Amino acid sequence: MGKTMRDTIPVRSGEQLDKKKIHNFLRNTIVNLPEGELNIRQFGAGHSNLTYALEIGDWEAVLRRPPLGPVAPKAHDMEREFNVLSIVHPVFETAPKPIAFSDDLSIMGSPFFLMERRRGIVLDTSFPEGTEVTEELRRNISEQLVDKLVELHSIDYTKTALVQMVKPEGFLERQVRGWIGRYERAKTSEIAEVSQLTDWLQNNLPTSSSPTIIHYDYKLNNAMFSSDYTAMTGLFDWEMTTVGDPLADVGVALSYWVQAGDPEALRNSTGKPSVTVQPGFFTRDEFIARYAEKSGRDLTHIHYYLTFSYFKLAVICQQIYYRYSIGQTRDPRFARMDKYVHALVMQAMKGTT
Repeated sequence: MGKTMRDTIPVRSGEQLDKKKIHNFLRNTIVNLPEGELNIRQFGAGHSNLTYALEIGDWEAVLRRPPLGPVAPKAHDMEREFNVLSIVHPVFETAPKPIAFSDDLSIMGSPFFLMERRRGIVLDTSFPEGTEVTEELRRNISEQLVDKLVELHSIDYTKTALVQMVKPEGFLERQVRGWIGRYERAKTSEIAEVSQLTDWLQNNLPTSSSPTIIHYDYKLNNAMFSSDYTAMTGLFDWEMTTVGDPLADVGVALSYWVQAGDPEALRNSTGKPSVTVQPGFFTRDEFIARYAEKSGRDLTHIHYYLTFSYFKLAVICQQIYYRYSIGQTRDPRFARMDKYVHALVMQAMKGTT
């Protein structure tokens, strides 16, 4: 276990894998798999899919599977994420290389896939001990994040197999309608402002930019950096990826990007604020300005996309809270998720005036 870093934890109770079945699958699937004991640890940061680090000697990989219990239709589609990575990795090397997919439910009761393990630094609420943190470093990290998003949006998806998987026409309208429906299905209480918010979203749809590949879950703790922070070396969680309005991707990134002065419920959603509240990190306005400069796109209506993204994030959290409220997950991190849902709805409402 010498290579195991602080980004993994012992597997949480109730989320264990059958080590023998996994090891047999690996023996039948991986060419030149070394002999030795299979070690399994868990990546502890995610709130949705379950992600594990597998190690046998010097061989290592990452396993992704859906959350436990029933999942929403079309959500947590492991085969689709595997196929997306198979298409995107060759044209965007920051995406990890997929290794294998399995829909054999006898192994763990759900489909799953393997992908390469990347090594580097993932930032969330703090920097690793010993890092010389300066405003210049924070600004440089901000620039890299924006520039990598611009790079992703510059790829010509029509030259990839994504053209067979996606339907970009009417993307934004479908998204708005779809997320409103998901909220209604996961609702556990009435939030008075939601009706006004969803009416506004449906009545103020902007004209979309030309479609591009969008990651659609683009945030700091899905990114990996080299040890000296000079390069962004990984981008993870491609479950939401599709082809659509690139400004919807920017909106998602901005909704995750908290800054000093945001309401406490947003800044402390996971207990501690993201490092992005620290001096030197971009404000959302600076993020918008650099993206506009580097991409050449018109961001006049970016407030709409940010408003929608706050609502979308509220729905995702509501879905998680719904699963917690009916006992499908017992993860104590989700017990107060409804308070965060309300804070996100109120933040979204600011964009409607």
